[in-house]
Amino acid sequence: MNENYIRQTIVYGNYFWNFYNAQTKDVQGKIDWVIGLVRSLQIIPEKFFKHLEGTDGLYEMRIKVGSDNFRVFCCFDKGNLVILFNGFQKKSDKTPRQEIERAEKLKQQYYESKKEK
Repeated sequence: MNENYIRQTIVYGNYFWNFYNAQTKDVQGKIDWVIGLVRSLQIIPEKFFKHLEGTDGLYEMRIKVGSDNFRVFCCFDKGNLVILFNGFQKKSDKTPRQEIERAEKLKQQYYESKKEK
């Protein structure tokens, strides 16, 4: 891990990469930039990183490119490790429930896979 980072990030499964690779270079660049903030800032501005109310430790990275909004779901493990799950382009004011449920399912699978090791 780069010594300038205070948090490590890992990706669980291929869901994030499938989302990431489908985006334009501009969107990928902004996602990379926001992930850099999460890795390096002690306190991350809510504009870029927010806990999802009504969930048990699920967060969303908030990416805005022009008028387009994107979200990447994640959680913490062992305090500083951020696990990236799935992402999507947000087209309404509220985050769709099915996207949150998908992220919660991936989070559960992640923790279950850790128990098996």
